[in-house]
Amino acid sequence: MISSSAHFDFKNRRALVCGASQGIGEATALFLAEGGASVILVARNPEKLKDVLSRLSTNHNQKHDILALDLSQHEKLNEALNPALSQGSIDIVVNNAGGPKSGPLLEATPDDFIDGFQSHLLAATIIAKKVIPGMKEKKYGRFINIISTSVKAPIANLGVSNTIRGAMASWAKSLANEVAPFHITVNNVLPGYTETPRLEALALAASQKQNKSVEDIKAQWLSVTPAKRFASPFEVAYAIGFLASASAGYINGINLPVDGGRTPCL
Repeated sequence: MISSSAHFDFKNRRALVCGASQGIGEATALFLAEGGASVILVARNPEKLKDVLSRLSTNHNQKHDILALDLSQHEKLNEALNPALSQGSIDIVVNNAGGPKSGPLLEATPDDFIDGFQSHLLAATIIAKKVIPGMKEKKYGRFINIISTSVKAPIANLGVSNTIRGAMASWAKSLANEVAPFHITVNNVLPGYTETPRLEALALAASQKQNKSVEDIKAQWLSVTPAKRFASPFEVAYAIGFLASASAGYINGINLPVDGGRTPCL
């Protein structure tokens, strides 16, 4: 449920939200639209995107759109952005791709790493190169990358994900330093355990590997979370919304955990 108390003004802003068909991406798209942004939804499943599109607020006469594509298909991604940019610059980018394959690092194949880099790091680079010229011209831009608390403390049995997320964090910090003079910020949000399809998939994989029930796996995760509950996708979306707002103009190059206090380091 969108909270009116967590509202920011995004009128006359255009946002590109990846992974927008479900979970944190969906919640972020709904939140930005509620604040007045015109939102371009990106994900692979056109039917799910159409469902989210039908629920986006148009209270400020926004024009929303969808791009049904796989972020790892770079040529299609590059071409698909042209029509969107022909209608105006994009002010806010939310980079959010499906989590890489779970499992120990030494069980991963080279293709597992390549797939992760394709849909995360390289896709984000393509998007940045397309949208940054318009951001520079308007002297406003926000990149928010949805990655993981693993960039602060690697998570067991997520070897490929730890690697890819760490690379994204370094990419973001490098880009933040390059674009800061143009009033563009680049920040990372690090979700903890959040009630999304990804959480369910990880719980199922862990239950099969450890020969425990999904309920036991979730109880184990809750035991190491000081808040003793999982986050709602909207709680993460509110953090993204703040970093996307004009109010966050002097916050740049940071990693913000939204994890109920779980991350063990400062």
